[in-house]
Amino acid sequence: MGIRRVRYPLTLASYECEIAVKQGEKLQRLFTMFPGGSPGAGLLVLRLAAAIPLLLEGCSGFWGAPHDGLYARFIAIGVGSLLLAGLWTPVAGALQSIIEVWTIFAQGTAPSMHVLLAALGVSLVMLGPGAWSVDARLFGRKRIDIRSR
Repeated sequence: MGIRRVRYPLTLASYECEIAVKQGEKLQRLFTMFPGGSPGAGLLVLRLAAAIPLLLEGCSGFWGAPHDGLYARFIAIGVGSLLLAGLWTPVAGALQSIIEVWTIFAQGTAPSMHVLLAALGVSLVMLGPGAWSVDARLFGRKRIDIRSR
């Protein structure tokens, strides 16, 4: 068993910690952003509930309904597609929240649905995409074998 001092310089508040490592022991983060099972299914449903209204709002201009602008339509489709696939989920959730808050102030309509969608975006920023996402495949848990010297 060896104790190693680890420094994390890339975080906002740099800190040091000591990790006790045994031969063959697996290391993982304390809080995972890619839970599987029921929590992963819940995050998939949350992503779908956030993405589908954005995709419908963005595609509504192509079906004849009037829309504010061409850029807003393509941004909504892009963010909805990212959320649907689970790619760059924290960034896409933040963009969704910004889009919905902007829609509340720009259109002046009943804000209840837009507040709910903004809250979904913020919750995706905080919770992450879940196990059934492209993010989990690209940035998910990796096994690191630490060999003794």
